[in-house]
Amino acid sequence: MVEVPQPESHPDSSEMASLSPIAQLQFVSTTVLQQALDLVENILTSDEQLTIQSKFLPGSTIGKHLRHARDHFILLIECVSGPTPYILSYDTRSRNTPMESSLSEAREAFQDVISRIEEVVPTASLDLPLTLNAVTPFMQSFETTFGREVRIENDDRWSTHPALFSMQLWFAGLHAVHHWSMVRVIAGELDIKLQDDFGFAPSTLVYKGSEALLGKAKI
Repeated sequence: MVEVPQPESHPDSSEMASLSPIAQLQFVSTTVLQQALDLVENILTSDEQLTIQSKFLPGSTIGKHLRHARDHFILLIECVSGPTPYILSYDTRSRNTPMESSLSEAREAFQDVISRIEEVVPTASLDLPLTLNAVTPFMQSFETTFGREVRIENDDRWSTHPALFSMQLWFAGLHAVHHWSMVRVIAGELDIKLQDDFGFAPSTLVYKGSEALLGKAKI
């Protein structure tokens, strides 16, 4: 098993290039989640900051965005860690959880998801069968393996498209970045200064020549 560098170890381009694609995605996932962990450990100073309603994003709070993004990683990891058949739905999320209003709960929640990704992803098989159910708002069912193909059922009609487990992990990471960008908006309303790379997609950081972890790897 190839050891994945930890975000705080500042890997260089050659080190990242030597990793397998799934290990590179694991590094991206844990780096994105580490940004949120750093936010609740070192930047936010009170539980209240998690729950203040945004003026520009009605109904949004920092806590809600953090919980929502973390949920997608947890649901994916729990899916492939449980018994078969592997059935995944990103719509079965818990809302109003303690991490939305407590810095200590949020810290534990992010520590837990990072630990679980580091445990599960390196040993995940690309060929495990997976069914993804989604409300779009029409009910969709996607039958896939981690590394082969996906069949989409809609009104009893099936079509086949390429898909990968890595696509789900990559989706969870980019989905989190999307929500970190909204956290940045709310933090700005509260006069909270965030790291320069917080809420920016890796492709944007690479384009700008950023020295951030997800910018300088140039994968």
